[in-house]
Amino acid sequence: MIGVLVRRGADFASAEDAVQEALVRALDTWPDDPPRDPKAWLVAVAWRRFLDAARAEASRRGRELAVDAEPPAGPVPASDDTLRLYFLCAHPTLPPASAVALTLRAVGGLTTRQIATAHLVPEATMAQRISRAKRRIAGLPLDRPGDLGTVLRVLYLVFNEGYSGELDLAAEAIRLTRQLAALTDEPEVDGLLALMLLHHARRASRTGPGGRLVPLGEQDRARWDTDLIAEGVAILQAALVRDRLGEYQAQAAIAALHADARSAAETDWVQIVEWYDELLRLTGSPVVRLNRAVAVGEADGPRAGLAALAEVNPDLPRYPAVAAHLYERAGDLDRAAALYAEAAHAATSVPERDHLTREAARVRHLLRP
Repeated sequence: MIGVLVRRGADFASAEDAVQEALVRALDTWPDDPPRDPKAWLVAVAWRRFLDAARAEASRRGRELAVDAEPPAGPVPASDDTLRLYFLCAHPTLPPASAVALTLRAVGGLTTRQIATAHLVPEATMAQRISRAKRRIAGLPLDRPGDLGTVLRVLYLVFNEGYSGELDLAAEAIRLTRQLAALTDEPEVDGLLALMLLHHARRASRTGPGGRLVPLGEQDRARWDTDLIAEGVAILQAALVRDRLGEYQAQAAIAALHADARSAAETDWVQIVEWYDELLRLTGSPVVRLNRAVAVGEADGPRAGLAALAEVNPDLPRYPAVAAHLYERAGDLDRAAALYAEAAHAATSVPERDHLTREAARVRHLLRP
């Protein structure tokens, strides 16, 4: 809807406000009088709201003349503006971090808290970043598409949020990435699509009864979607042979190695460590370094994993959980139980908190004489 209004001439901020007002009106009226064409109804109401706001501002008489005519009557075009809107939000005048935050909030539908968690910053900091981004593009024509790398980052974060939350959000990220892959000749786009497909293939096995979190090593691999895995691997292989390695291709290669193992015990952890080394070289990310410590612990033993963990900032989310796992495997159950409890206290989701609480209780049970 925002994309439709922007295409008709609305600036981004005004389009966003008008759409929000239309949605509020829909909540009030649809239960008693649902429209035959919900999209057409919403666009029509949002467009009228925008025109009303434009007419009300005397200082925008020139703009009013350009947008005052009602659009032609008839059905709303079926074209999908979502991907285009992702690029427009990644405006060239915005720093990448601000463009990502704005797009996630305005187009991806994530809350400010969710975006802040994904970027490891306080919610208030992220709220200020989004507000500054809106002010910076206020009044600018949204006719200059932004950076492909920024759009890929946004799609990646939307998928991650959907993968751990609402199914349709993950599916929407895959749909848009498929569109982008069909429009571009960039291996990293294919790498991101492969990564999404490989992760999405495991979705059905990630939770048990009552939403209970099931770790990768305990998942029922018979429930993995082999068609999605095969598609993801084929897309990844085609991208890798082009010899333009990027972070999404490296992440997809790690996911493919997990998908290729018939059981957790058969996982090729040595090769996974090698891919984490490549990923660390590409990104320098502390989260990658944390995940690499887990892989090192599996490939070379828990003591080697703890040595790798010593190079990681202990303030990172999931650090206590990773440390607990490695200390348990090393035989230090007292420390492992305490770290599992610490990790549970810091967990940002109920399934994760419950899982870590159960792990702490399990290890404490092992300590009983």
